[in-house]
Amino acid sequence: MTELFKIYQLTAAEVSKISEEPNEPHIHDYEELLVGLDGELEHFIDFNATILKAPFTSFIAKGKLHRVKPLLCNGNCGIWVIRFKTEFLSDTYFRLYSHYYAHSDLEVKDKNAFSRMVAICEMMFAEMQLPSPKISVVRDLLRALFSMIEAERERQEVNQDALLNAQNSTFKKFLEVLEENFRKPVGVEFYADKLNMSIRNLNSICQNMINQSVSEIIEARRMTEGKNLLVSTDKTVAEIGFDLGYNEKSCFTTVFKKSSGQTPTTFRKEMRKILS
Repeated sequence: MTELFKIYQLTAAEVSKISEEPNEPHIHDYEELLVGLDGELEHFIDFNATILKAPFTSFIAKGKLHRVKPLLCNGNCGIWVIRFKTEFLSDTYFRLYSHYYAHSDLEVKDKNAFSRMVAICEMMFAEMQLPSPKISVVRDLLRALFSMIEAERERQEVNQDALLNAQNSTFKKFLEVLEENFRKPVGVEFYADKLNMSIRNLNSICQNMINQSVSEIIEARRMTEGKNLLVSTDKTVAEIGFDLGYNEKSCFTTVFKKSSGQTPTTFRKEMRKILS
């Protein structure tokens, strides 16, 4: 992608054509936001697959291995596709990534909220059709769209009890700290100290939120990054392990094999065959 920003709508006719073409997991050098008006989306990201039913939103960060497959529902499918370079929203990008690290997909429950999201998409599209589009207007509209998505997620969370809301807030903070530090050779105690809480409480919150311990989440984040580096770079297994805080190649290989069932070398060969 050479443009700084691009927006278009995927129609049912285009979805039918896409379904006939090869569609393997891939990595792109831009950010992508999908706003599903109708139909469904089969989404493979972070090596997990899910199916979203419209209305939905899905944010795919640059460098993430993923695959999206739009699906017709009763013969219909419509998706706004928004692509932009990281520098287009450089001032808010980290906040976006921390929000969407573990929650890239959202099925929108509030029809009125979704209507406002669609209106934003239509305004961005209309602006980009002008002979001399005002990029600052489009940038502000995109920021507003992300704010609406975050507000909808928060509204859905409010429907849970107060304890879960408090835990969710702490969990989000943990993910933000994790994103800044997962490459460092630090353990659970480091994150608990950063959040001013005990290891036991942090573990309890993580178990309640996604049924994983703090150490399991840390390793999962490292493994996801390791997989991305294995696919997108020519670094050796030892170099990647060192980048992720493992002082010995054997340690990284052991953890990787336990996590994925393959050695890093085997995983790299198989994924590069798929992507080539």
